[in-house]
Formats: sequence, C-alpha cells, structure tokens
Amino acid sequence: MSEDGRQGLTIIAFIGSVFSPYYAWDAKRDPFAHCAVNVVLYGERANRFAMTERNAAALARDAASFSLGPSSLDWDGSVLTIHLDERGAPLPQAVRGTVRVRPRALTAQPFILDAHGLHRWWPMAPDCEVEASFSAPAISWRGSGYHDTNDGDGALEDAFTDWTWCRAPLKRGSAILYDVRRTDGSGQNLTLRFDTDGTRREMRPPLAASLPPTGLWRMPRTTRSEDARAQVVRTFEDTPFYARSLLASTLDGEAVQPVHESLSLTRFRNPLVRLMLPFRMPRRIG
Repeated sequence: MSEDGRQGLTIIAFIGSVFSPYYAWDAKRDPFAHCAVNVVLYGERANRFAMTERNAAALARDAASFSLGPSSLDWDGSVLTIHLDERGAPLPQAVRGTVRVRPRALTAQPFILDAHGLHRWWPMAPDCEVEASFSAPAISWRGSGYHDTNDGDGALEDAFTDWTWCRAPLKRGSAILYDVRRTDGSGQNLTLRFDTDGTRREMRPPLAASLPPTGLWRMPRTTRSEDARAQVVRTFEDTPFYARSLLASTLDGEAVQPVHESLSLTRFRNPLVRLMLPFRMPRRIG
C-alpha cells in the first residue's frame, strides 16, 4: 500500500478472497477456488478498481513468488516487485503497471486479533519506499508505503462485527492503530509505534475521536488522536461496508495525516450487499 495524499495505491493478493460473494456462497469453502489480486488506484488524474476472482488453475506460488492470471508478486530478499495486468470493474478499464516495494526493515512478530487465535495480522514492513509506474493509466510516482499480511482459519464476519485501522508516517518510523470489535462483544485496541529499523517503541494510547460518516453510504467512522480531535481530509472509497479516508490528527506528539479504513462486517453480511458485489468483483475460471 502506498499513499501520499495526492496519489494512492492499494494492492492485496488473496488466497481465499474474504470479501468475495462467491466464496461466501461456496458450500465447500475452498480458499484456492477464490483467489484475486485487488488493485485500487486513486489520485488527482485517474482512479481504477480491479478485483477479478480466479480459481486454483490460475494460481502458482512458492516461498518467494505469487502469480495469479496475468499478475504476479516476486520477492528477492530486499524488493517486492509487483507486475499488474488487470481489468477494472464495473468499467472495464485496464490497470497495468509495475510497483516496487522496498521495506526499510521488517518487524518481529504477528498479532492475534480474535479471542480464539484464528485470525492473525502481521504489520511486516511498516515503512517502505514505493516506486509505481503505470502504463494504464499513464501515471508514476515515488512515495511512502506499508506492507502487511493477514491469515485466518474462519470467516471474518463470524469473528468480528467491525474494525477501524490507520497508519501514519512519523518523523522516525510510523504509528498504527487497529481497533477491532468482536461478535462476542469483546474488543481490542492496538497502539503500535515502530522506528524505521522495525523496532517497536512504547506509545501512549490516543483518545477516542469521532468522525463524520461517509457521504453516500453513511459508513460510520471513528479513530483515535492524542488531542481527541481528528478531521477527514479526503474520502478515497465510500462503499456499503467499507471506507478508506485520509485524516488529520495527532499521534506521538506529531501532527500527522493517517490513512484510515473502516470496515463493517455486519453490513457485509447483508444479502443485498453481497448481491451487489459481483458488479465490482467479476469471476473468471482459469
């Protein structure tokens, strides 16, 4: 993921596409039958969304590489090189380019998000240098980025009702807030501060700060800030169950602009929402 307030890019490689309606409707719940490379590109000049689901016949992977259909991710020990050749939906616009992600350091461990140890999240590289060059659309930039991994042994909507997450670059390193609410009524608020070398540092948990809901789908948004005040600078994505935004707040004594996401798995469970998703998430066999 890379954002600088003017250009933004999110790339997610899925085995078991957790937001796929086809996966939810599959009685076998085979993750390898529901893979995808999700690309979200937004900026001043161009916006694209691509998330074509494919089955195991289109997948190849090993310890250092992942390819699905025409797109691939390759790790050489210091650089993650991502080649993208996708087609958007619902508008069939091409999303084609190369992204290179250079982590400054790797962190030590993953975190457990649920009460039973079924869902794990690892902010593997909180600070990355990102170089993006696209031929479709014709844009390129360099900026700050972030890389993490998630894995789980159950459906997200069975474990969580909602979560909010944000990451902010600091003068030295970055801060990450991850607040989850679980279906059993419990919750967890993670306050993480990493130096540029990947070392975790102590950081005072910020105060709760309210945010306005999104304009179209009225997605609820909350965050935390040291002065209990935060503002929405820009809304990147406004969907029935998910929102991504750029905020202005204060973390670890610094005025920052975190990239923030809100996810409602209660909304995602709604059958009407799932019936809408194939328009954004087409499926191809092979």
